[in-house]
Amino acid sequence: MSTSFEVGKFDLDVTLRDASLDEENRPTRRMIANACIGVEAFDAYYSIRELYEALEAVHEGRPKAKARLARILATQCDDLQRCIYYCLAGRGVVQMLDDLDWLLKLLEARSVISADLFRAGDYPIPIPSPYVAAQPDGPVVSADAAFEEGPSWYLDPQLGGCISG
Repeated sequence: MSTSFEVGKFDLDVTLRDASLDEENRPTRRMIANACIGVEAFDAYYSIRELYEALEAVHEGRPKAKARLARILATQCDDLQRCIYYCLAGRGVVQMLDDLDWLLKLLEARSVISADLFRAGDYPIPIPSPYVAAQPDGPVVSADAAFEEGPSWYLDPQLGGCISG
C-alpha cells in the first residue's frame, strides 16, 4: 500500500546554506554561496555563468574580454555579480575560476530543481530578495576596458607565479 503525505514547500537555498556552513569549503566558497542565498534560481545561475565566462575570457586573453568584464561590473542592476567578483578578487585567477565553477554546479542543480517544481505546479518556499533595490547601492566600477589586471592575474601561485613579501 502506497501512502503519501505532505512534506511542505521545498527550500531552494538548502544546498547554498549547507555549502556556506561547511567548514571543509574554503572561505571564498562559503562567502559566494552565502551571497547567492535568496537570489532567484535562474537569475543567480545566469548571472554567475556570465561572470565566469567573462573572467575566463580575460584569463585566456581573448579580444574584448576586458571590455565585457568591465561592462558586467559597471552595470546598473543589482550587485550580485559585483559582490561575487569582489569576494574572489585578488585570490588568484585560477582559484577565482575554480570557485565560480564550483558555485555554478550548485546553482545549475538549484535551477533544475526550481524548473521541475514549477512544471509540477509545486512552488518552492518564497524567499524575499536579499536586495533592497534593483540598482546598485553606491559607486560602481568604471566601465573602462583599459583597466589593468593586478598581480593576482599573473603572480597566481597556481600559474607558477611567486608572490614575495
